[in-house]
Amino acid sequence: PKVLFSPLLVVLAFGTIEKVNDQSPPLIAVSTEVIINSSRQNVWNELVAFSTIDEPVDPLFKVGIAYPTHAEITGVGVGAIRRCNFTTGTFVEPITKWDEPNILEFSVIDQPPPMVEWSIYDDMHMEHLDGYFKSVKGQFLISELSKGKVKLTGTTWYKHEIWPVAYWTVWSDFILHRIHLRVLNHIKGKAEDSQDSK
Repeated sequence: PKVLFSPLLVVLAFGTIEKVNDQSPPLIAVSTEVIINSSRQNVWNELVAFSTIDEPVDPLFKVGIAYPTHAEITGVGVGAIRRCNFTTGTFVEPITKWDEPNILEFSVIDQPPPMVEWSIYDDMHMEHLDGYFKSVKGQFLISELSKGKVKLTGTTWYKHEIWPVAYWTVWSDFILHRIHLRVLNHIKGKAEDSQDSK
């Protein structure tokens, strides 16, 4: 029992110390990239408001973790409102930078719960999920590598109030990378199909 519970006690101890000494959670950035055989414009056209993504095969999304399904946008340019729909609700994302076909940046003013807890009851609101993970802003960056080949980088900046930060960041980053890849690979497939059809 001592061997099993020692790591848990260490995490709790460091988390308590960190919480007491630093009430301001840091802003953390997570970036994921994919290489796409298509033009920057084709990629841009797909990412601004991406179509419905197929049901996930990733086991992570079978246990309640929220995952993106599709995105919509109202308006064009800075001030347009992008809505990225997840299985638990919608991220509301006002556009803060619109540099077509290079950079799309947005802030996050509303977000759904990060997961659905398994329960025999429907529509349970779990207060312990509130505020522990907060998405602050995001960015898509399209970089041209060569003619007909680009790199698409998705970045999320977030904060959470789970201590110790160093421990929980490992898990948050892991989950965000998988969410990023779900979106980026979908955009990659659509952009490459569009390129092939020309």
